[in-house]
Parts: sequence; C-alpha cells; structure tokens
Amino acid sequence: MPAPAPAPESPRAVANKSSKRTLLAAIKMALRIESSAVRHNTQTFNRNRYSATGALSDYDRLKDRARAIKERAIANIPELLATLEASVTQNGGHFFLAKDAAEATRYIADVCSRAGVRLVVKGKSMTSEEVGLNRVLQARGIEVAETDLAEFILQVADEQPSHIIAPAIHYSRERITALFKSRFKTDLPLDSGEELTRFAREHLRQKFLAADAGISGANLIAADSGSIVLVESEGNIRMTSLLPPLHIAIAGVEKVLPSRADFAPFLELLAASGTGQKLSSYTSIITPPLHAVPVLTNSDAAPRREFHLVLVDNGRMTMRQDPVLHEALYCIRCSACLNSCANFQTVGGHAFGGETYSGGIGGSWEAGTRSLDAARFNELCTGCSRCVSQCPVRIDVPFLNSTLRQRLNRRDAGKIAQLFSTVLADGSRDPVDAAPLQKLFFGRYDLFGKWGSLLAPLSNWLNAIPLTRSLMEKFVGLDRRRELPPFAKPTLVEAWRQPPASPALAAVEPPSTAVQPAARAVLFADIFTNYGSPSRGLATLKVFQSLGIDVVVSETCADGRAPLSQGLIAIAAEQARRTAELLRRYIKDDRDIVVIEPSVLAMFHLDYRRLLADAEGQLLFQILRDHSFDAMEYLWSFMQGVGLNPAMLFPASRHPLGTRLFYHSHCQQKTVGSALATEALLRAAGFDVATSRVECCGMAGSFGYKKEYYDLSMAVGQDLFQQVAEAEADGPRVLVATGTSCHEQLAAGLKRNVLYPTELLAALVPKPESQNRKPAASHA
Repeated sequence: MPAPAPAPESPRAVANKSSKRTLLAAIKMALRIESSAVRHNTQTFNRNRYSATGALSDYDRLKDRARAIKERAIANIPELLATLEASVTQNGGHFFLAKDAAEATRYIADVCSRAGVRLVVKGKSMTSEEVGLNRVLQARGIEVAETDLAEFILQVADEQPSHIIAPAIHYSRERITALFKSRFKTDLPLDSGEELTRFAREHLRQKFLAADAGISGANLIAADSGSIVLVESEGNIRMTSLLPPLHIAIAGVEKVLPSRADFAPFLELLAASGTGQKLSSYTSIITPPLHAVPVLTNSDAAPRREFHLVLVDNGRMTMRQDPVLHEALYCIRCSACLNSCANFQTVGGHAFGGETYSGGIGGSWEAGTRSLDAARFNELCTGCSRCVSQCPVRIDVPFLNSTLRQRLNRRDAGKIAQLFSTVLADGSRDPVDAAPLQKLFFGRYDLFGKWGSLLAPLSNWLNAIPLTRSLMEKFVGLDRRRELPPFAKPTLVEAWRQPPASPALAAVEPPSTAVQPAARAVLFADIFTNYGSPSRGLATLKVFQSLGIDVVVSETCADGRAPLSQGLIAIAAEQARRTAELLRRYIKDDRDIVVIEPSVLAMFHLDYRRLLADAEGQLLFQILRDHSFDAMEYLWSFMQGVGLNPAMLFPASRHPLGTRLFYHSHCQQKTVGSALATEALLRAAGFDVATSRVECCGMAGSFGYKKEYYDLSMAVGQDLFQQVAEAEADGPRVLVATGTSCHEQLAAGLKRNVLYPTELLAALVPKPESQNRKPAASHA
C-alpha cells in the first residue's frame, strides 16, 4: 500500500485527492489537527437535525415533493434555462450561461473590469469556489473580501472549505483566536465567540460600504420569475446583494426550478436538514435587479442597480446524462449526509473531500466538475447508509460512491489484478468489475469464507502466523493489528443439518408436527453468519423453536454486500439475483425470511432495488423486501402478535450475566427501521438497557480491516467506547451488538466479549427433555 506523505499543515496541500498517497496524508493531518472541532460541530448539527426533522409532521411527504420537483427540473433543464433567460432579461438583468469554469470567471471578471470595480464583497458560494473565481479577480487587480464569517476565516488562513454549509467547521475558537492574532497583529483579547465576531464585523463593515460590486450564490432560482432564494445565518449576503451598485449571482444550472411555488418544500427542509433550525436566520427571496437603497444615494430617486446572473454548466449537463451520477444534481447542499456520517464527523472535509466538495455527496460532484481521479476520497464512504434516510431529496449516496469506486477500480486494476478479476467474477463477465487485488480480496469473502471453513482449523492456524499476516498486509492491505475472527467449523448450515456434537450447539426440540405452528420462517444463512459467527444463528434457532416457530435454515448464498462495498457492482448484481431466486422459493412455501446480519437485511430492503434493475428483478425486490425481517424484529413482532410476555419467557432477573446491558445497534439496522425492536424486547424482558448514540461504530465491514484506514476506524470508534465507559460509571454491563463488524470493533476497542441479542436470550431457554432432533431440510 502507498505510504502516506508527511502530514502538512496546509489543507490546500492535500486538497486534490487524485492520488491515494495524498488522501492518506490528509487523513493523518485531519486526525492530528482538526478532528476535535469537526466532531463537536458536526455532531451538534446532527443532533439538532434529528430534533428539527422530528418536529415536521409531514417530513416524508415534504421529501417526496422535493424529490419530484428536482427530478422534473433536472429532466427539463434546457427548457427551464430558456425560460429563466427570458425572465431575467425582462426584469432588466443580464443572463449568462457558462459552459465551464474558465468561461464563468472570465465573464464575471470582464463585467467587473468594465464597471471599474476595485473591491468586491462576496457571500458564501460553493460554485464560486468550484470555478476558482477569487484567484481570477485578484489576478485582474480586484480585491475580494469574503463576508461570511467562516469564509473570512478561511480567506485569512488561505484554506479551502471543509464543509458545504459551515466552511470553517474544522476550526475551534482557540485556533481562530490564534489565527487572527497572528495575521492582524492585534492586542485585543479575542477570547470569546462574541469578541471574534465583533472583530470580524468591524473589519468587514468598511468593506461593505466601500464595495463596488457584490457577488452571491443562489440556493434556488425560479425560471418563471427570475427570483432567487438566499439562505444564510449572518445577513451578510443581504448586504452583498443590496449595498453595492453591481450584483452578480453565480450558481450551477441544477439550482433552477420551474416556479416560485416550488420553493416551498425546500425552504422547510433546507434549514431543518442542515443546521437543525425551523428556518434559517435570514431567508431572502429577491427578484433582481433591485433598486439602490435610498439612504446610500445622493438623490431622492432610487436608481435600478445592475444585475448579472451567471449560471455554470462545468460538467453538470454531462452528469445529467449519466445513468447514475445524475442523481447528485438533486442535491440541495444541506449537509445532512456530511453531519450524519461517522467518518466525516471524525475528519471533516479536508480529508473526506476534494478541492471544493466534501462528504459522501462530494465525490460525485468532484468527479462531475473536475475528474474521476479527484473523487478518490469516496473510499471514505463505507456504505453504512446513515445518510440515506437523512437526505431531504432521497439521494442514494452510498450507491453513487459504489459507482465511482467501480469506475476507479477499472482504471486502477493492473494486468495481474485483471486476471484475478476474471477468475473471481462469480458468473459475471462484465469488464467494469476489474479491480485491484485488495478490492477483490474483500469483495469475495464468500470464497475465502467457504475455503477457510473447509480447511479449518488449518486455515485459522495459518491466519495466526505473523508471516501470513505480514504477507496479507503487504499484498491486500489487511492490517495486522486487527484480530481475524476464526473460520467456523462447523458452519451454521452444517450444524443445522447434523445432530449437535455438544450441548453448546444444541437447539431445543422443534414443536410437534401435530400442532400447527404459529409462524413459519427460514433463517437466511448469510456468508458472514455461516462462515464466521454460526453461534448467532444457532442461538436464534434455539429461541425461535422454544416459542413454537417452525424455522428452517436456508442454503448459504452470497448476497452481494461484500462486492458492492468494493465497487464490484456486476458481481454484486449476480449474487443478488441468485439470492433473491433462492429466497423466493421459501416465500412461496409461506415462510418469512429472517436475517441475522443487518447489512444483509439492508441489501434486501434498499440495495436490491438498484441491483435487480429489470422488471422481473424489481418484482423480486419488492417480494423480498416485504417478506424479510431482522431476527429480533421478527421475534418481537411475533411475541406481540400472539400475546407472549418476554418477562415470563426470558426473565432478565434469572440471567447468569445479570440484567445490565449496553446495546449497540448496527448502522444499517437503524436505516431500515429495525433497531428499536431489539431494545424494546430486551426492556420488556426486564433488562436495564443503555444504548449507544453513534451513527456507526467505525468498523463498517471491511473498512476497519484495511491498513490505510485502521487509524480512522479506531478514531471513529472512540465515541462508542466512551459511551460504554459512561454507561458503566455505576457498574459493568454486558455488551450486546447486532452487526458482525460492530462485534469486531467493540471487541477490539474494549477487549471484551460481545453477544448477539438472541445469544443473550438463548441462555434463558429451558433445556429440552431430549437433545436429540431429526435433521431438518435445508430448503423449502
């Protein structure tokens, strides 16, 4: 793996992530310098967002409306641009459509030069950052003053934004104080936020009064009227657009909507999703050009001011034609996907971002407006899916990043890797699934799990040898600091088909066939449970059978989660179809699908919609989504349905490990809405349950195993470890987690045993009179 470069002090030195080496250097820098401030600020935004969106009674309806409006707008951009040009011209303004960054900056610089502009005041605009406007104006001898407080800080520090709506989120108050004192040579104390704000305000007030031109962005633009929405928290954009005699607004073409009426759902969603406010402090809807402010003119009449609207293509129209990346154009730049992302919370946009755009959505924007190589930081999107349910326009950010990964894989795969790609194609012959060895290794866990279990215990002995670990670290980037879970012998399917060899593997006797079972289910033998954690599956069988549920175990089948995480989309699609076909047979036999591993359930509920793309596949997806359940979710629903009391059947007071638990739910379990059932059932049984509050534990499947991301993974995990410590201030608790990777992260960080919820409950199931049971069929 490439060695990281020495961590620089300047974020600009690592802004372009075209090389993996630069990405690793940026992560190192961010962890060392910026992590504390980023973590505090993003997590505050995230908590506030939960409160604000929770207060919206029609939240989902608003998201559906916003999505539909954006879909129609992007589909009709050419027509909307023509309508908008006519509206702006009729209003007395000037309209310019720039095909690229150079054309946009040249036009704006020419307008300023013709007007004799010497000083420009700017409001925050990510599009102006994208096209490099400040550098072009300064090269013409025009002074540019950033008036947004965060942008002002970055201009003083000469840094790029690290966040879409809070560009200086990586700065603590102490670092801002040190920066201002160093650059402005002031003796003022500047020890509080109020003092810092006052200092910046006094510095900028003179700029506003002396400015010859103001440049703003635009959150939304109405084609039918030429009206512009400006959303801000400080009021500086109002002054930028009102005070100088020349106002220039720059925005991407994706900001155009058909009419002013279409603004409504976005205004309700934007502030709530971004900062957690009902409405931003300053929300303006203007139809420029505006009249000059009378108090600033020398005559009684208020002359009309000059206005230019500059819309930028710069790759957007190409993105619009892309079968996947077009979805990024729906983005309203709220930052919900950034603030809900555990990796972003830990390193921010100077590591998880490019020269302009950051976070999970940023990869698509850097690829679209710059180059595919510039999107290499998309590797920090682990696919945890926490952003999916938070996005106000329902963008599937993880799938966008899987697609970028697929395209980069094809570019990065050498001849040897291409040969291995063919061998490991799993029925797919799609050339785009060529990939580097590391991606193939982690993406085909089904093969390694199968052979590892077949060869156990020899395979486990080999994996423990230092030489083996060194070679794995060198050739596939598997960090030697991570303890590898042993391959199972027997696997879940083998243990189910054979009489148990020991009481530890024994399940209770199945219900008598003379009694009609209250429920029929099949436990899906996903590859992670089957080859790595069969005890979870066996415990689930034991608990289900004790309640009279007629349950069988499926054949093991790779579901596509592992290859999808590595950008091996064609392989993932092939595995998805095989799995869906397999499970449809059980559904036809009137069995519900029960899933142990939450990331697999998320495949069934979310990702198969993408992977099973044809008409038959969409039908399969809907059937599987409607008939698949998390194991604890299914158990809790069943007990409620038949009136069983968990406190009677699984009395916590009798548990040999005690009643005090710390429960961590898997990130994707939360996204699909099945996490709360576990907590509810455990509490109903009488357990004292403390729960984690993190979005993701940081392990995220294979992510935490990779050498280049180990330090980041463990840094993310520190929040979870700290929450365990706080919950145990008055005594120890049993650790309970639902995800395989969560189990590995907790065990690595705390050096303690971790139980799956049904493993906890299985200890309370009475032993059957006979341990003997007949082998059960493994298929419907």
